[in-house]
Amino acid sequence: MELPASFIDHTRALLGEGDYGKLLTSLNSEQPVSIRLNPMKPFAFRFGERAVPWCGSGFYLQGRPTFTFDPLFHAGCYYVQEASSMFVEQALRRYVGKEPVVMLDLCAAPGGKSTHLRSLLPEDSLLVANEVIRNRSQILAENLTKWGHPDVVVSNSDPSDFARLEEFFDVILTDVPCSGEGMFRKDPVAVSEWSPENVEICWQRQRRIISDIWPCLKPGGILIYSTCTYNTKENEENIRWIRDEYGAAVLPLDVAEDWHITGNLLPGECFPVYRFLPYKTRGEGFFLAVLQKPGMSVRGSGDRPLFLQGKASAFPVFGGENSGGKGKKARGKGGQPSGLAKEQLAALRQWVSDADKYEFIQKDGSVSVFPKCYLAELSALQPSLRIVQA
Repeated sequence: MELPASFIDHTRALLGEGDYGKLLTSLNSEQPVSIRLNPMKPFAFRFGERAVPWCGSGFYLQGRPTFTFDPLFHAGCYYVQEASSMFVEQALRRYVGKEPVVMLDLCAAPGGKSTHLRSLLPEDSLLVANEVIRNRSQILAENLTKWGHPDVVVSNSDPSDFARLEEFFDVILTDVPCSGEGMFRKDPVAVSEWSPENVEICWQRQRRIISDIWPCLKPGGILIYSTCTYNTKENEENIRWIRDEYGAAVLPLDVAEDWHITGNLLPGECFPVYRFLPYKTRGEGFFLAVLQKPGMSVRGSGDRPLFLQGKASAFPVFGGENSGGKGKKARGKGGQPSGLAKEQLAALRQWVSDADKYEFIQKDGSVSVFPKCYLAELSALQPSLRIVQA
């Protein structure tokens, strides 16, 4: 693999001559293949080599099958995901308890981490999965649909569009766009696109993203910051900036020694961060840190911002108190019917598990169901975000 000279110089200085040589050897070796199983869709899993140690549902494969020929892949029984990025599980297990939360995955496409988060969140939680690039947001929605968990909103919005949602989320994952150094072995395009100038652009963009989204986090809420790159500008230096700029606490995770995860590489700093290097861990390059917003923790869906309390749904619904009364169809724009007859609603309910928990919503000629307990949140999201799917 032919690497840019400036990357070689910087990374050799960061890791040292010996470790840089090991990194170079690993980048020229075959990349591992890993999948993560869907606990909602169990099947007879037979082709795993061994478990990914930091992910309870992750497995390495002995080779790379042609996944597109496998009906189980298309049915959402598993997701093909790089093993290092499954480490986000450790943050949720440590800092998200058993009470329902509202979580945002800000830079979510194609959906690996979103499907993982949705499997890990406490029951009755709500996940908002966002992607700024429109065609990628459709891929995100498709993958979350295959995964099969109902309590999800998919949006296609810029981080700045979340500004009105102050203190809205209990947990936010920012898997921010980066220079992609950790993807060199997996994606040759990442090598050709890398430059010192791009690193400068990336760390500045990452700070703008954090600045946009930080007010949306509740006091005491958790921010998970991750990249797939090695350098400290996009990693430790940004974590230090969040700590100093916003008074965030950088939180530790429980990490086994035999996982061989590398810690803080920024001189003079010792706050806990977690860096995956492919010559130490079986996976690609990855970085993660967990931060907590100052203030009393109010995590849990029962603790809602004042502007949400008692707010009615802005969507046309039927079968509930906004449906226009028993046996009546709600009236949409121009006086046209926007609901279904009572017998039609009864037929639809037969197809929905725990139907009493969900509101039936008609929008743009289709019917969906959404958790009744989060209708106020959905109404608050609608004016600010482009909702792809709810």
